[in-house]
Amino acid sequence: MSIIEFNDIIEPNDQTEARKTNLAKMAELVGNVYPNKFARTAVSGKEDTITSLKTCESIINLLPKLAQGEKPAPELKTAVNEQLKELGTIRMAGRLTTPPRGNFVHLTDGKNKLQIYCKKNTFALIKNDAENSLDEENGWNAFGLLDHGDFVGVEGYLFLTNTGELSIHVEKLQFLAKAMLPMPDKMHGIADAEIRQRQRYADLIGSSLAVEHDGLTTREVFEIRSKTISSIRNFLEADGYLEVETPMLTPKATGAAARPFATHHNALDIPLYARIAPELYLKRLVVGGFEKVYELNRNFRNEGISTRHNPEFTMLEFYCAYMDVNGMMDFCEELLRNSVVKATGSLKVTFGENEIDFGKFERWSMKDSIVKCFENNQHDFPDGFKKEWLDDNKKIKALSMFTTSKKKEKNERVLVDREFKPRSFDVADERSRVDMENRLQSGEVMAALKLSSHEERQFALERNLEVLENEHISDEDAAKNLVTIFENIVEEKLIQPTFIVDYPKSISPLSKASPGNPNIAERFELFINGMEVANGFSELNDPLEQYQRFADQMNEREKGDDEAMILDEDYIRALSYGMPPAAGIGIGIDRLVMLLTNRQSIRDVILFPHLRPETRKTEQTEEN
Repeated sequence: MSIIEFNDIIEPNDQTEARKTNLAKMAELVGNVYPNKFARTAVSGKEDTITSLKTCESIINLLPKLAQGEKPAPELKTAVNEQLKELGTIRMAGRLTTPPRGNFVHLTDGKNKLQIYCKKNTFALIKNDAENSLDEENGWNAFGLLDHGDFVGVEGYLFLTNTGELSIHVEKLQFLAKAMLPMPDKMHGIADAEIRQRQRYADLIGSSLAVEHDGLTTREVFEIRSKTISSIRNFLEADGYLEVETPMLTPKATGAAARPFATHHNALDIPLYARIAPELYLKRLVVGGFEKVYELNRNFRNEGISTRHNPEFTMLEFYCAYMDVNGMMDFCEELLRNSVVKATGSLKVTFGENEIDFGKFERWSMKDSIVKCFENNQHDFPDGFKKEWLDDNKKIKALSMFTTSKKKEKNERVLVDREFKPRSFDVADERSRVDMENRLQSGEVMAALKLSSHEERQFALERNLEVLENEHISDEDAAKNLVTIFENIVEEKLIQPTFIVDYPKSISPLSKASPGNPNIAERFELFINGMEVANGFSELNDPLEQYQRFADQMNEREKGDDEAMILDEDYIRALSYGMPPAAGIGIGIDRLVMLLTNRQSIRDVILFPHLRPETRKTEQTEEN
């Protein structure tokens, strides 16, 4: 097996060679150029990071309040510096934000910057030997060997410069680590999205060093993500929920409709699947007596990648005994409001061109959402559309075909043969009528976006009905077609937080049916800015009915639906011990963080998203 050379990873060039030279010279001065540790003081009340020093109230209170560009008066500066020096010795470390020029340079901890002052012949170099012995003569020489991005530790005292900037007067300097590669653009960070996502470490460095930022820095995005998850945990645990862990490798890919990643366990000699959802395991725990359980889990689905989908993603799932779907929607609202405020400081966030208000949640049935969409966006529907059409299986199918063509810009089912004549509309303008008939009857596929006139939309619907005239549409198929209409037309228009309820039972195999309508599931999905963010329902706890639902799903799988659920015999056994009435929910953490940080791609809120393997230049040369 050939091993890639170091120089193929760190490509030699003028900059890397200069850094190697400086590293070799530094080794002559300090010995070990990668020491094991650097002890920081705690003058700030905790370990003295740059951020803790810059935000320490006892330090801030000593600094004069200066307007931008204003310099402190000499007498004031002298008085402040005397007080700052009384705080004692500071030991602090960080990364150089620029190459050393003159006596001043800034260090960063990735979040804040602090200036250090090194004056020739006034500070010692700490040698990286067992005793950390001092070299009183070579401090300035070592300072001159530092490169942009190197890590150093300093020891000294705080003072205020003539320009009013808090700084550290260095008395001792210790070299900690070399940056062998040049740093990203210090003005703007990394512009290339793929490099940002592939080399997140460089993205974090670049955004922390950049002078100009477009909104949040990369670090701030992931700090908000962390705050979001932390606040969710605190909220659930304050309400009595217990955090649990369920298997990530499972013998069956159950709990959701998705394609799994498959692997093989050598010792047991069995196939295993990376979990697509923890749902059935969490409900086993409800059977066992845990009335409130949750898991912040990683799920894996072997499906497409898009700005909203990553093969590996984070999902919050939790279940509550004796609660139904309505109680779960109420609780979801409370949880999200709390988390959004804790993470961002406000209930309102900006996403793209929209302001999203988490202070108000709408609730619409799926059918009502389609009707509301028609009322607000009539150009998307054929003329004469009425709510009653959604109770007619053939009209639902015809509308589904129509909206599919709208979504995909073409619909191969809507072909117009030369013999077919439009029947039920009268076009006043003869020229327009002839032009329309010629275009529609030319044998070409009807493009949805070309259905610009009332007559053309009506004609398209009637042609769909003509095609379906002798076709039997089952209730199950009609339910799927209703969902298609919703997904193609309504979903993308749901900007403000909106719960869609009354899903067809046939597409909700783990949900209880509504007491008022056996064909409707007690299920909801939460949509924000056109994205599904949460999915919940009253949990089906009848083992016999659950078995039949699984059997129906297996039949769908045999017909070719490879995302249909498979039968989980042990879960049926668990339900047969008795599970109390319960409600559950899954919330997509990645999509929620996208909304809170105004990031348009899911890859920008996942530290290490999945990408195609990077092609090395040597491989490209061989291919050419």
